[in-house]
Amino acid sequence: MQKYSNDVEAANAMASTFHQLRKEISKVVVGQDDVVRLVLTAIFCQGHSLLVGVPGLAKTLLIQTIGNTLDLHFKRIQFTPDLMPSDIVGSETMDKERNLHFVRGPVFSNIVLADEINRTPPKTQAALLESMQEYAVTISGQRYELPRPFFVLATQNPIEQEGTYPLPEAQLDRFMFNIQLDYPSYEQEVSIVKSTTRDEFPKVQKTLEAEDIIAFQHLVRRVPVADNVVEYAVRLTHQTRPGAQGAALANEFLEWGAGPRASQFLVLGAKCNALINGKYAPDIEDVQAVAKPVLRHRIVRNFKAEAEGMTVDQIVDRLMAG
Repeated sequence: MQKYSNDVEAANAMASTFHQLRKEISKVVVGQDDVVRLVLTAIFCQGHSLLVGVPGLAKTLLIQTIGNTLDLHFKRIQFTPDLMPSDIVGSETMDKERNLHFVRGPVFSNIVLADEINRTPPKTQAALLESMQEYAVTISGQRYELPRPFFVLATQNPIEQEGTYPLPEAQLDRFMFNIQLDYPSYEQEVSIVKSTTRDEFPKVQKTLEAEDIIAFQHLVRRVPVADNVVEYAVRLTHQTRPGAQGAALANEFLEWGAGPRASQFLVLGAKCNALINGKYAPDIEDVQAVAKPVLRHRIVRNFKAEAEGMTVDQIVDRLMAG
């Protein structure tokens, strides 16, 4: 771990490290620059991310590649209908002397890839709730701390609903970002096909260690924020709540709005977005840069919005436009 003499030096190092990470990831993942930015932002903010996209958009590959660039322990959990909570957090087993010992599950890792998280029943999904919020699990009354840093990066297929279990709002709210992946452009897809049909696969270099990530996480929280930026973030969240003052758009198109955690993540995300772009304090544009992934899974459209084809992102755009 490198020591920095002051926060300005650390901020410059964080911006440089971010660009180095993105360069390494681009060796394997073509395009998806905005997705990479958001996932790394969540990591530097000590948050979790949900990646939503149709099959074949490299969701799992992206997470595995990010895991390879970070010098951290990485575990993948393939969520299936028969997955049990003990398959995630672990269970107690009895040895030959009839003594109970706790065998740790794959959640005891720095990066946990929850692949196709909506394919397992709510009881198993809930096994992640405590770990995502408290960074610990409780088995038979005994609390076990998870290693730090700890991130859950989950993937979800938005179009295949048969055999899936939608994530409850309580669990969705634990994710800092809901990141949507789009199809690549024609040029990007040509590059993807060329790079993935050869008899070689690019390797990425370990770029960041656990201690550095933790140091950057503390740095993000020390970034000063002007009152008008905080007030804008809170006001944006308030405008998603039907019945709130000045929430005319929410009254017309929304059934339910975002909670206080959204305001917290808007400010944290804005701080990190400023740092990775070489700024020492966020402005309103930094809040807007993270507004959609923070809000899109925390607001619920009403029947009118669905009938008129109004998407959540369009509603957020209109809220930001004032």
